[in-house]
Amino acid sequence: MIIVEGITKIYSTDSVALRDVSLNIKAGEFVSIIGQSGSGKTTFTKLLIAEERPTKGKIKIGDWDISDIKTNEIPFLRRQIGMIFQDYKLLPQKTVYENVSFALEVAGEKGPRIHQIVPQLLDVVGLSDRHDRYPQQLSGGEQQRVAIARSLAHRPKIIVADEPTGNLDTINAEEIIQILKKINEFGTTVLLLTHNREVVNSLRRRVITLHDGHLILDQEAGKYIL
Repeated sequence: MIIVEGITKIYSTDSVALRDVSLNIKAGEFVSIIGQSGSGKTTFTKLLIAEERPTKGKIKIGDWDISDIKTNEIPFLRRQIGMIFQDYKLLPQKTVYENVSFALEVAGEKGPRIHQIVPQLLDVVGLSDRHDRYPQQLSGGEQQRVAIARSLAHRPKIIVADEPTGNLDTINAEEIIQILKKINEFGTTVLLLTHNREVVNSLRRRVITLHDGHLILDQEAGKYIL
């Protein structure tokens, strides 16, 4: 699914974000990517969605080499990868339903299709009864669930969750992880970037550890050891 071959990302002579990183993530895996601030996690995410380009090396998603992707192909790539962020990035003037439907509207989906898909997505994240609420009327955990529903709008093959529990208490964090596991059970590949030791250790899934731009550890059923 994701093949990274010898990726190096150099921003300047004194700023090297990734150094000769290689890894292979299979379709349907749930992988935690961990590392301290400055380890290269954020740059890795930006390379996956072509927000940045590698200085050296190749990144393949399926059979598609995105290392030198054309600008007009980037929107198609980003519909293959659902992004979830720590700060939700919801539109405050839109309801839960409208936040999710907006992701479909900007991609050109028509009304009947939107009315079919959005309720299904809200059901997946347990927010069917909150469809008419605005973000400020929701708890942090509920807002993150809206963000997850939105990330699923295009039925992506990959979900990248960047610190999705960073602003949440333990109970809400656990609910978000359970939803991500449920999505993974549907066959979607999940990449979880996190500092949350408890979450990583409870998952008992594959853990990739980055440090100072290097991949230093890749454990099949790992723990957070930093």
